[in-house]
Amino acid sequence: MTGTTGSFNRWIKSFHHDDADVRLICLPHAGGSASGFFRLSAALPSWIEVWAAQYPGRQERRREPAFTDVRALAEVLAEVLADRQDRPYVLLGHSMGALVAFELALSMRRCGARSPGMLIASGRRAPSTTRVETVHQLDDTGVANELRLLNGTDPTFLQDPELVEMIMPALRADYQAVETYQAAPNSVIACPITALVGDHDPRTTIDEARAWQSHTVAEFDLRIFAGGHFFLEDRLPEVVNILTDILLPYSAAAQDSQA
Repeated sequence: MTGTTGSFNRWIKSFHHDDADVRLICLPHAGGSASGFFRLSAALPSWIEVWAAQYPGRQERRREPAFTDVRALAEVLAEVLADRQDRPYVLLGHSMGALVAFELALSMRRCGARSPGMLIASGRRAPSTTRVETVHQLDDTGVANELRLLNGTDPTFLQDPELVEMIMPALRADYQAVETYQAAPNSVIACPITALVGDHDPRTTIDEARAWQSHTVAEFDLRIFAGGHFFLEDRLPEVVNILTDILLPYSAAAQDSQA
C-alpha cells in the first residue's frame, strides 16, 4: 500500500483548521477511532490542524480486518504519511496509540521522511516496562469488564449485546496488538518525548510513564493529570493548554520571530 490519495483518505481524517501552520497527528486507543479526537480538534487554536488515524475494523472501515501487530500498523501509516510532510508535525498517541506513534516515528526515520517535532505518549506505559496482559484472550464479558475498569465507554453501550458484538472483533485485535507488542531492544527516537498520564490510571503508573525517557536521545517531559485512563477527555481544557504550548514553537508566528 502506498500513500495515494484514496489510501490517505481512508486512513486519515481531518475535522477543522485545514492548511494550518502545524499538524497534530493523533493515534487512537484500543477500540478507538478517528472521531474520538473531534472535540480536541475543535478546541485547539486555528493554527493547529488535527489529523486523526482511522484504523481498519471500525466505523466506515468495519468490514476491513483490524491489525493485530503494532509495528505492521505503524509501517502502513508511515507509507500513507510519507509524502504528506509539507509542514511541521507532532505525534500524539493515546494508550495503544502511543505505541503506534512510537513505531511510526521509527518508521518515518527508516523511510527517510520528515521526522516529528515531538512524540506525545499519553496514557501508556513505556515500551521498556513489562506487564503480563491477556485481555485479548478473555471472553466477551471479560473484555467488556476491562472497558468498564478504564471508564471510557458508556455503560449503557456495554449492555447492548448487538453493539458489543459489533465492536468486539476490532477491540480484541487491538488488545492482541498491544499485549503482544515488544519494542526492539534499546529502541530510541531522535525527537523529544512528552509523556502524559492520569494519576489514577489503572493501567499506567507514573513511574511507567516516566520510563518513556529512556526511548529518546532528546529532551523528555512528564505531565501528570488528575484522573484515570481517559483524562484526555475528562481534562480537555488542561490538555488543550499543554498541547498549545508544545506546538507553539512550530507555528508560523514563532518561525517568523526567529527569522
